[in-house]
Amino acid sequence: MATETATATDVSTAYGDWKAGVAGGLAGGLVFGAMMSMMTPGVLEMGIPAMYGVEGPAGAVGWVIHVSHGAIIGLGFAAIAGLEPDLGESVGTSLGVGAGYGLLVWVALAVIVMPIWLGAVGFPGAPPLPNVGVESLVGHVVYGAVLGGVYSAVAN
Repeated sequence: MATETATATDVSTAYGDWKAGVAGGLAGGLVFGAMMSMMTPGVLEMGIPAMYGVEGPAGAVGWVIHVSHGAIIGLGFAAIAGLEPDLGESVGTSLGVGAGYGLLVWVALAVIVMPIWLGAVGFPGAPPLPNVGVESLVGHVVYGAVLGGVYSAVAN
């Protein structure tokens, strides 16, 4: 007589816990999006949709794109966490590493990539290169901290 045994699938691999990365990225994207809605609503309504050829105002589209970006960037965090598997075990460490990751994302994507991309698609409100803004910096660091905190909670 054959016996079947159910086993749980472990999503934590050498590449990190991808589900925790996506969950953290979504949560961070929502928090950062709420901050952006209050501080710089034009970015969500006009700038982010324009990157994909959508003429604004298109706030709902901007929100969907922004939160989707958050989830994808969360996967990158999971990959980094996979290099140091103990990262997700400490909420404090994960928050700090997440905040640092948010800073790096800000430099790479908001300061450099976004102005180049918006200029390439001909968006008339394209920011200068480099695009250094305090609101954006704070938002990205908060995004990263939320990402790190949620990553730790979900991974454990």
